[in-house]
Amino acid sequence: MKTIEQNNIETVTAFIEAFWNRSELDCVDRFLSADYQELSYQSKEGLKQFAARILEAFPDKQYTVEEIIGQGEKVLVRMTVRGTHQGMFFGTAPTNNAIDVTLYRQYRVEDGKIAEHRGWIDMVTMWHQIRGKQR
Repeated sequence: MKTIEQNNIETVTAFIEAFWNRSELDCVDRFLSADYQELSYQSKEGLKQFAARILEAFPDKQYTVEEIIGQGEKVLVRMTVRGTHQGMFFGTAPTNNAIDVTLYRQYRVEDGKIAEHRGWIDMVTMWHQIRGKQR
């Protein structure tokens, strides 16, 4: 029998793969609770809009889970996102520069659904890489 932590890690891992890597933006109803709290992007819709911006700007983006820790209902993930800046990103025209950026996400999982999310990304490094040497 799996522990609550193992189940929660599996839920979060499946969400990251479907939502962030396969860009199945409508999977939110499958993974997120009805009373889901989005503390980084304000709402489920805000999360989807941000993910669409990322997909437009970095169509080849790939998120890799580097470390994942479960403790009770909380799951903390350290990830790397890699991709090529090929579309508009917050007013910045494509540079074709590669990004390789660390981000952290904290999820709270209740009854098999993600109920809360907080995220942190190293935007200083990301902007430096985007605006770096033009190819």
